[in-house]
Amino acid sequence: MTTLDSRDDSGDEPVMSESTVSLDQVNSLSHEDFVATFGDIAEHSPWVAEKAAAERPFADRRAMAEAFIDALLTAGEPEKLALIRAHPDLAGRAAIAGDLAEESKREQASAGLDRLTTEEFGRFSALNDAYRERFGFPFILAVKGVDKYGILRSFEERIANDPEAEFANAIRQVAQIVAFRIDDRVSS
Repeated sequence: MTTLDSRDDSGDEPVMSESTVSLDQVNSLSHEDFVATFGDIAEHSPWVAEKAAAERPFADRRAMAEAFIDALLTAGEPEKLALIRAHPDLAGRAAIAGDLAEESKREQASAGLDRLTTEEFGRFSALNDAYRERFGFPFILAVKGVDKYGILRSFEERIANDPEAEFANAIRQVAQIVAFRIDDRVSS
C-alpha cells in the first residue's frame, strides 16, 4: 500500500512509501498531500478524498472511513455512477492485461481471482458481461475475506435484482471497499 512518507528534496512533491500512515500524520497533511495520498481510496475518484479532507481532524480510523463514505453517499447520482463505473470487472480483461490499480490487484488476488481455471475465467467473463449488459456498470463486491466461490454465488444472486436495488448494492460495496482500504493504510 502506498502512503505519504515525506517530501522529495525540493520539498514540493510527496514521497510515497510502502507503509501505513498514522492518524496523527493523516490529520497533519496539507489538503493537497491528503488528496495525493488518499485520492485513490475510491477507485479513480479523487473527489471523494477531496470532500473527506474537509472533515479533518479525524478522531480515529472509523471517523476517517465515515468521512469518505459520507462524501460518497451525499454525491449526486451521476458522480456515484461514475465511481461505480471506475471499478474494474472482477477477474476481467483489465486483470488479464495487468491494468489493475495495485489495491484492486491485491484484493482480487486475495480472493484467488488471479488463479482461475480456464472454465472459471469463462464463468466470470460471462457473468461480468451479463451483469454489465443488465445494469450498465460492473459488478462490485468487497472481496476481502471472500473466495471465488462466494463471489460467484453473489454474482448469481445479485444479477436477478432490479436495477435500483443493484445500484444501491454497488454503492454499499464501494463503501465497504473504502473502509477496508482505509483500515489497510492508516494505523490506529
